[in-house]
Amino acid sequence: MDDGITVEINGIKIRLPEKATLGDAIKASDAPYKKGTSVGILKKSDIEQEENVAEYRIITTSGEFMIELFENHSPSRKQWIEQFNEYKDIPLRWSSRDAVAFGPFVSDMIPERETGTYREYEVLFAAGGGDPHNTHMIITKDRHSAEYGAPQEGAFGRVVSGKSVLENLEKKDSIIEVKPVLSWKHTGEHLLTTDLETLLEEGEKVFTYLDVVMSPESPLGAEHFFALIRTGSFKVDMASSSFIADHMLLGELPAYENYESRSRGSVFLRTVGYGAGKAFISTEDRTASILHSVIGHVDQGMELVKMAEVGHRLLVHTTPPQIMLHGKSFLDAEEEMASFGVKLVREGDTTDEALIVAQEPDTTIEILKEGTVKATGVDSSKIVSIELYDDVAPITLDFFRHAIGLQFRPIGILPLIMMYENTYIFKAEKPAERYKEILPENTPQKKVVAGEIGVTNQAAKRMGMVGVKTKDDDLFGPTGEKFISTNIIGRILDIEKLQHFREGDKIYVIERNREGDS
Repeated sequence: MDDGITVEINGIKIRLPEKATLGDAIKASDAPYKKGTSVGILKKSDIEQEENVAEYRIITTSGEFMIELFENHSPSRKQWIEQFNEYKDIPLRWSSRDAVAFGPFVSDMIPERETGTYREYEVLFAAGGGDPHNTHMIITKDRHSAEYGAPQEGAFGRVVSGKSVLENLEKKDSIIEVKPVLSWKHTGEHLLTTDLETLLEEGEKVFTYLDVVMSPESPLGAEHFFALIRTGSFKVDMASSSFIADHMLLGELPAYENYESRSRGSVFLRTVGYGAGKAFISTEDRTASILHSVIGHVDQGMELVKMAEVGHRLLVHTTPPQIMLHGKSFLDAEEEMASFGVKLVREGDTTDEALIVAQEPDTTIEILKEGTVKATGVDSSKIVSIELYDDVAPITLDFFRHAIGLQFRPIGILPLIMMYENTYIFKAEKPAERYKEILPENTPQKKVVAGEIGVTNQAAKRMGMVGVKTKDDDLFGPTGEKFISTNIIGRILDIEKLQHFREGDKIYVIERNREGDS
């Protein structure tokens, strides 16, 4: 007698022994997971009446996507609910830039011989040549107008996840099966947890991550989002009935690039006004906004988004992944770019061991579009490694990372403006002190240790100056200010490199202790 259990993890069924834990399931399935991120578990429940099921998984030979029915009582919706079980082994009939069509099959629909206007990712029935015996299921990929022979009511649903599958369909593909998706939102039978010792039960569904497909219309917004999830996760700082939000980059002003309706699963940024810099994921449809730029869409893992609660972190993968060459050697960068089919052009110090400090284009989407990237290398002696004290100086480090570019890049830039005795003074190119507080924080008590990095706080006129000393000092801080005016934010790990720099030089700094960095 088989005493095991069957569960789903990220849509894939696996067999586990009785009393298997969440950790066992992740290990057995090799599912994406990162320590500290939350995992969603959807409990098994009785299947609702089919007329109340609004979501369906359409499984094809090239992957699966999910559709959601519109909340109406149209004949097309009724036909779908009554006949979805029959829509299997249906081939892909044609594919174009605007839509794909599966069929034909027989229906009793009443077609209209008029041009209809359709939005992206809508689902509708259409009778080829006006003949219901030649009915197709059409899924739009872009906004367009066409005469499909659709019924008067037009579309009856829309695609809510798996949109990338539609782009990869080929003539040989077909629908394998259609499955209703239990609406768990009303039952409340779900669990969001970080405890991998949680026991699993028969029929449960596990979700460990979400995949966000970045919009080609938002190259700068994509980089903002990449910086937000730099450590691999989206932190839920706010959760409402219609969205979740991560506030980590509050205060950074992203570019407005994409005016688009914020449909369920849309990822968007607040670009101006109160809350600028926040990132959101829609859990319900919302109209387009001149304040919010849509930068991507959740393609997998919406269940995890809907379960999200304040304080939890959700593991995020993106399509495509970010191209970030900063801090890498040319040898490693060339190997990485080859995997993307991108040509790397070397500039500056072009030796294999040189470390990259700049790339052009600067955004992932533009690099992939152009198929080439120019990278500037420098000798490793020009890059200084730093360790930052997040636990004792979080407010000042928020300023520091914004000012020198470490919020968005692994390597920051510190211009050296003054040298005297054993003191080096820097002034960041970005005047972040105009919108970031530098309150007294982690001020030294008895002495400053050689190599410690100090920032002048709001108690002194030269607020925002950055400094470091090569010798211990029991009178003044790294910027030459009194201790009460100095915030200690970290230390330089290889302070001996400073002797190679002169006033006017730009020093490249790389953070070595931050999670997700080298």
